[in-house]
Amino acid sequence: MKKKREVQISIIRSRRKTLALQIDRDGNVLVRAPYWVPDDQIARFVNQKKDWIRLQLDKLANTSVPDEDLNISEEELEQLKQQALKVIPERVAFFAPKVGVTYGRITIRKQRTRWGSCSEKGNLNFNCLLMKVPDTVRDYVVVHELCHRKEMNHSERFWEQVRHVLPDYKESEKWLHTYGKALIRSAHTG
Repeated sequence: MKKKREVQISIIRSRRKTLALQIDRDGNVLVRAPYWVPDDQIARFVNQKKDWIRLQLDKLANTSVPDEDLNISEEELEQLKQQALKVIPERVAFFAPKVGVTYGRITIRKQRTRWGSCSEKGNLNFNCLLMKVPDTVRDYVVVHELCHRKEMNHSERFWEQVRHVLPDYKESEKWLHTYGKALIRSAHTG
């Protein structure tokens, strides 16, 4: 069981166009903000979202899984990483033409909060734990990141791109929402 502690709020500024909130696995609040948004506007935004933040923190506190049930060793993580280095680039190569994009370097990591990410230069990062999810969910994460090559946001246009390639993507999203946090946590125990 996690100890209760004071909520940490971090502001991450970038060239994005809108404000967004995220809660990391440790219960820290991340505010993603455009460079041009003043601090007082960010503070108002966080204040307006305080009920949502409280709800997410409560969910996080209530989704603990006993470590012994899912604990993944460092040795297994290294095996998953080696496996992912073979499988994920193949899936990226398969889906990139379907999305209609190119990509840069592919990196496999043991990530604490993300399943994947896409840089503005087109480099793709994926969590080695994707080797423990269903194939359809892994493909969804690959397509999701490739669609960021067209839309570096989560706008309706972005979701249209995902839906175009994977019409049933919401099933995979639901799987990640239901089981993903516990799986990531299982690799970061001890």
